[in-house]
Amino acid sequence: MVVGMIVADLLLGDVHSLKEKRGVVRPIVAELRRRFEVSAAETGNQELYRRAEVTVAVASGDRRHALDVLAGCERMLAGRPEVELLSTRTRVLDDDDLS
Repeated sequence: MVVGMIVADLLLGDVHSLKEKRGVVRPIVAELRRRFEVSAAETGNQELYRRAEVTVAVASGDRRHALDVLAGCERMLAGRPEVELLSTRTRVLDDDDLS
């Protein structure tokens, strides 16, 4: 078994309140979940209205598959016009790391 995750730091565009931020981040998280069948959530910078941290996690039987799914998620985030992808951190753990 392999567990992979990517943590993305996002800069939001024309957002002036936490309510507007929710209106941008929630659809992104929902699309990640629906399109890639992953777990996704806003995990940081929740008090800042122009920044968001989104974490995506995937469990797989194959390391290459997990990396491909995470790369697709990263491409989707980078392609969203309403956000700027500032950075990502990727981590993949296999059976040896999990015991």
